[in-house]
Amino acid sequence: MTKNRNNRVLRELPAWGLALSLGVLPALALAQAGPITMNGVPEQVIPRVFDVGLGSFTIVPGTGVPNTTVGGGTGGTGETGGGVEAGASVALDTMTSRSWGIAASEAATSVGVNPSALAATCMVESGCQNVAARSGSQIRGAFQMLDSTFESGLTQAVRYNPNLAGTVQRGVAGSMDPGNQAISAAATLRTDATRLQAAGVSNPTVLDVRGGYNFGSAYTVSLARADNSELMSGVLSGYTAQQLAGNGVTATTTVGQWRAAVAAKMGEAAYQPVLTGI
Repeated sequence: MTKNRNNRVLRELPAWGLALSLGVLPALALAQAGPITMNGVPEQVIPRVFDVGLGSFTIVPGTGVPNTTVGGGTGGTGETGGGVEAGASVALDTMTSRSWGIAASEAATSVGVNPSALAATCMVESGCQNVAARSGSQIRGAFQMLDSTFESGLTQAVRYNPNLAGTVQRGVAGSMDPGNQAISAAATLRTDATRLQAAGVSNPTVLDVRGGYNFGSAYTVSLARADNSELMSGVLSGYTAQQLAGNGVTATTTVGQWRAAVAAKMGEAAYQPVLTGI
């Protein structure tokens, strides 16, 4: 999927990401208190290019995300807050089934983020698989973060929770430790959720912040507040047609259709709040 910032500069062609920069860049292992519960064989790094992100998707005419189902101001309704309570989800079950999943869940909690929000993110990004970077790329890991965004996320995490200062691991090795990368990804979600709160979305959902994580924080608010009927190409004004196509977005794809495709991959976690407090 074409990525900006969040995580990133744009991912390389021809998968769901392009290794192009749009010029709109905005911007665990947690110390183990005890043994992590292992579920099966420890997960290995996958030395291949994974079709991360949402990628191309088929849009069924007439489908979309109802305005009332999204927690923030999505759909142009002016609503602030809503959705469902934080809690269990299929995405969280998937993440915690990984050998690093419990550490990732703890990472989310440590910075005040709903673990299901973090799990939904890795589901969309990699299927919660620890994916190695393609040759020449810096986008890696279960949360598919650009190296610079990974480092920035860790800095934000320490600001949110100073107790993490002595536990986070920076650099490529830290990024390829899914439990450690989860700290950065969770902090990034919190930052985007905070940005939405400042824009009047009182209780941002996972779907609300997805636009920022996927396309860059420059689009966090505009995508969350866009009406379902608006065209993605109009909201993502800095993206070329080729770059949009790398995200499975055509000239006629509406915001509502994009939301529906994302929500289908996230499951019920899409409508859970991002923030839980500490």
